[in-house]
Amino acid sequence: MNILVKIEITGPDGEVHEHDIAAFEKGSECAAEIGLSIGDSKELLLNLQQRIVAAQAAAFCRERSTCPCCAGKLRPKGNKPVQYRTVFGDITIDSPRFYHCRCHAGPTQTFSPLTLLLRDHVAPEMLWLETKWASLVSYGVTVDLLKDVLPIGALLNAETVRRHLGRVANRMEAELADERYSFVETNAYERERLPNPEGPITVGIDGGYVRSREKDQSHFEVTVGKSIPADRPDRYLGLVQSHDDKPKRRLREILKGQGWQENQQVTFMTDGGDTVIRIARDMAPASEHLLDWFHVTMRITVMHQYVKGLIHHNPTEGEQLARMLRQIKGYLWNGNLHDGQMIIDDLAMDLDEIETEYASIKALRKAANEFQIYIANNAWMIPNYAERRRYGERVSTGFVESTVNTVVGKRFCKRQQMRWSKVGAHLMLQTRTRTLDGTLSTKFQQWYPGMKSDREIKMAA
Repeated sequence: MNILVKIEITGPDGEVHEHDIAAFEKGSECAAEIGLSIGDSKELLLNLQQRIVAAQAAAFCRERSTCPCCAGKLRPKGNKPVQYRTVFGDITIDSPRFYHCRCHAGPTQTFSPLTLLLRDHVAPEMLWLETKWASLVSYGVTVDLLKDVLPIGALLNAETVRRHLGRVANRMEAELADERYSFVETNAYERERLPNPEGPITVGIDGGYVRSREKDQSHFEVTVGKSIPADRPDRYLGLVQSHDDKPKRRLREILKGQGWQENQQVTFMTDGGDTVIRIARDMAPASEHLLDWFHVTMRITVMHQYVKGLIHHNPTEGEQLARMLRQIKGYLWNGNLHDGQMIIDDLAMDLDEIETEYASIKALRKAANEFQIYIANNAWMIPNYAERRRYGERVSTGFVESTVNTVVGKRFCKRQQMRWSKVGAHLMLQTRTRTLDGTLSTKFQQWYPGMKSDREIKMAA
């Protein structure tokens, strides 16, 4: 069976051009011969793309080969081929150059129309695909994946993909407005007259660590968050706070993108760390700040594990400490901060007085002292967790713990011992968070209005 694929292109002038695109010889005796192979489709798409792009480029240049003022024909100055990287292959295009008309002089003596159209020499969809997949998997795997299914050239490599992702991330960073101490833009009178908000928003913020490529630093901290409105899609936040100079602005833009207004309640749930709290402060007038119950119980659990070991050496004292830990957990859960702190103080003092051969007693004492300071410093953020739970409100950022793993752990590859610079990690976080929450394609459509979404293509079909 012989198959010949042709296309017909009708130019703006109405002239029709036919082109042979691909020829295939196919059998029908085995499953592997049925339909187009990957190799066949790559050849077909590459040739088709070459013809279409060449026709479009020629039409674009032809329309700009006359003077916009006098309509006179512009004098040509040679023809230079340019490379244009598309999803369906690297395309070579003829790029004519023209002299400016005397009646319409430009900043230069000559100009090339295609340089105005194809400034980056990379198709927006190709840039989007590279950025999207490199945000999910390594640069090398991204190259292999794209080359497996698309007729892209051998010139595509991990370094090119890394550079393109950085270009996208830097463009998003350049669009971010300046940082401010406070983003409250309305007074109480104005907020009372705003329309009723659609529902509360819960924002969980936590920290994670990435292996550093710097010689004098093994790890550096990254800040990760998730914003969960009542009736809109979730959004991710990611940044390297020691590098980023716009953390509050970044969070505000995420909230605004979710339709937030200043009379809308926002609950910020954090681990109590200073760097995390600073991001959320002075962000929303109708906000509350809560100490995440997960981090409270995590510290109590660590101490309880040490106490289990102590019981084998000092049963009486160990059982007493275990009861105190249960009391502390109960008091804090019910928002009884006064009694909870009294028991915490007693716990720290009792531990100092215990004489034991237990090897981990110093670690237990340290954990108790740190917990004492932790609760004292974050007392203003401790609510009645039990009451919140009864009313169906969130008490923990367990969802943020999974977010840290999703955003950081699965791409920054602790197991593979990958090392990052602060700048590289920060830029990766910007594209990765947008990829995960589905807003990367929206950003590209904003930059390139002619770029259609899959939904728009389906509707058109």
